[in-house]
Amino acid sequence: MAAIPANRRSSSRRREPDVQGTLGVSQQTRKRRKETPVEQQREYVGIDLHRRRSVIVRITESGEVLETVRVDNDPLSVVRAVMHDDPNPEVALEATYGWYWAADLLQAEGATVHLVHPLGLHWDSRRVKNDERDATELAKRLLRGDLPEAWIAPPELRELRELVRYRAKLTALRTSAKAQVHAVMAKEGVLPTYGRMFGPAGQRLLDEMPVQGVYRDRVESLRHLLEIYERELVLVESHLSRRLKGHQGFSAIQAIHGVGPIMAAIFVAEIGDASRFPSARHLCSWAGITPSHRESDVKVHRGHITRQGNNLVRWAAIEAVARYHGGAPIEATFERVAKRRGTMIARVAAARKLLSLVYYGLRDGEIRCLSREAS
Repeated sequence: MAAIPANRRSSSRRREPDVQGTLGVSQQTRKRRKETPVEQQREYVGIDLHRRRSVIVRITESGEVLETVRVDNDPLSVVRAVMHDDPNPEVALEATYGWYWAADLLQAEGATVHLVHPLGLHWDSRRVKNDERDATELAKRLLRGDLPEAWIAPPELRELRELVRYRAKLTALRTSAKAQVHAVMAKEGVLPTYGRMFGPAGQRLLDEMPVQGVYRDRVESLRHLLEIYERELVLVESHLSRRLKGHQGFSAIQAIHGVGPIMAAIFVAEIGDASRFPSARHLCSWAGITPSHRESDVKVHRGHITRQGNNLVRWAAIEAVARYHGGAPIEATFERVAKRRGTMIARVAAARKLLSLVYYGLRDGEIRCLSREAS
């Protein structure tokens, strides 16, 4: 058997790649080319948040849907689903029931969270609406850049809002309990002989009221609830006073006639950073205290206020002018509009002026027109 030549024997082996090419530059091997890093694509995530479970949709910059998943509202599960491939995704989340924990969690993990105003989505006219489509639409609109975004208030301001809103709820419960006592008195034919039925004199009347059986039991139960509500209201108001002590805007807006500590606390908590509004008119529009406007071709119709905004701020502004009409800077507007359009419309016009002063007080820490009058 003939021997295999040395040069042929060496050619049958796998040839090792050259270390240097013709230009003296090292060439990548096949293994090294596999390890070359691939540019990470930005991901856009839409979350349809619910109480127990949520639907999460991830899409790429080109609009391709990567994944649609339904997860339990467990922090670890949500983070894994949202940040599956991109550690810093753009996330769209509706400002619906219980959104605080999800926004705080995702921001802490490195995501850019966009809070979406539900009214601006106009989803009521869609023929088919379900969780998957909602989450997909949120992600795609985030990619297009046409989401109606809301402001994410910082955690300390949300705590202040919680106190203000809880006080409003306690006040409503207290009013309901008093109305129920009056209803029982009406059923038994007992007339209220005092203007303040729940002051010291009124309490004596309730003690001596000739009511027996279940009616007496109900009145005593309601009086007990009223004592609890009063105690809780005092506690909440003390918390508000401590938190707002030294707040420059809180002190400044109390210079307006009709704005006391409670009204001022509502404005500070609900409005927050006033500089996020370009002007006082934008703040009035956000509170839903501006007239509606419908225009088509040559037809223009301006109606009543929109009432699409913060209910508590709108109530506080109108309540503040109900008795004092805002004082010197606002009272002239109230009188002028009242003669022409009536008291109710004049109150809304005066409330709009008052809210404009609140805007400057919160933004600048002073209301210059009131400062000049005081000096």
